[in-house]
Amino acid sequence: MKTEGTPICHYIYDLDAMQQHVARIVKSLPNNCDMYYAMKANSESRILEAMASHVVGFEVASMGEIDKGCAHLPAQRIIFGGPGKTDEELDHAIEKGIERIHVESIHELERLNARLEHHETTMPILLRVNLSGPFPNATLHMAGRPTQFGISENEIDEAIQRALHLKHVQLQGFHFHSISNNLDAELHVNVMRLYFEKAKQWAKTYDFPLKHLNVGGGIGVNYKDLDAQFDWQTFVEGLHRVIDEADMHHVPINFECGRYLTAHMGYYATEVIDIKQVHGAHYAILKGGTQQFRLPVSWQHNHPLEICEVEAFQYDFKRPELKNRAVTFVGQLCTPKDVFSKERQTPQIRLGDIVVFQYAGAYGWSISHHDFLSHPHPTFVYLSDTKEDNYETHV
Repeated sequence: MKTEGTPICHYIYDLDAMQQHVARIVKSLPNNCDMYYAMKANSESRILEAMASHVVGFEVASMGEIDKGCAHLPAQRIIFGGPGKTDEELDHAIEKGIERIHVESIHELERLNARLEHHETTMPILLRVNLSGPFPNATLHMAGRPTQFGISENEIDEAIQRALHLKHVQLQGFHFHSISNNLDAELHVNVMRLYFEKAKQWAKTYDFPLKHLNVGGGIGVNYKDLDAQFDWQTFVEGLHRVIDEADMHHVPINFECGRYLTAHMGYYATEVIDIKQVHGAHYAILKGGTQQFRLPVSWQHNHPLEICEVEAFQYDFKRPELKNRAVTFVGQLCTPKDVFSKERQTPQIRLGDIVVFQYAGAYGWSISHHDFLSHPHPTFVYLSDTKEDNYETHV
């Protein structure tokens, strides 16, 4: 992977591990449940190609994502959500013939109906509801407090009535995505129970058939303790139970997971290019930075990492190293916020060693400010079967 004098800076994606993980998850779901991949987590073409054969479809949130999805799956297997959809995006979705749109506001509902009338067609929709809560503890809350997502629960009656009277939309049900990065399987089961109760109640009140229910993603990844991940088996057992209790077997239930499907299969590998002490603190400066892997600074956490020792050292001078020190791992950017991990107790690290950040397959490159300071982009390595030499470079 390395040529002499060229510091390593790679994203490495284990496609085989991802596909095995996703296949297990999909196989375990109840018969009336389908898995969509929320491509916002990682929309690299090779990821989508590998994912396409295991999921029912893609969940997208922009016109660009619609086009990325259509390169790998028929448009009829793409669902479109997210706030602030423009007329151009709505027209594009209609013209492509995507499966369904998740409507985020009454105004968006009216605009969608107008665009459908212009195209002389109809389209199935779900109303995204911002429930009042309260919800279990999670890293991010998308509902139960003021956020830009969905239709406030106190306005949902008006939205349902309006949707049922508009000629060009076909109300099929509801979309819920109330929490994100939840690590507690039992609490997630309870959230499903709440979703079922609300959806059935509104369908009964307004006398329309509940044809679809989207329960979002929100299943988390534990970056602090890699051995304490979300207990999927406990969740699935509970999901079977609440589907029985609520008599929801006849209703297609959609999941749209992103992070949980891809985070574990990605690695960001980079080289130690300097070691220094400043005002008593120890730093390992790495090739690249948060312009390539923004997740740690975005979430303000210490990202999990491993240090791979490299014995070769090309210089004649004494090799800088730190032993049994609290080390802060940073990048090359001209900002003190360019931090991957703070004061991590480190047995040994030397100039030229490789630091590998684990669980970098979701919200890594895709959310990063790639061209800040105009540093080179990383190389992308896709591992599948024996094709370890499959490299791509982003420009």
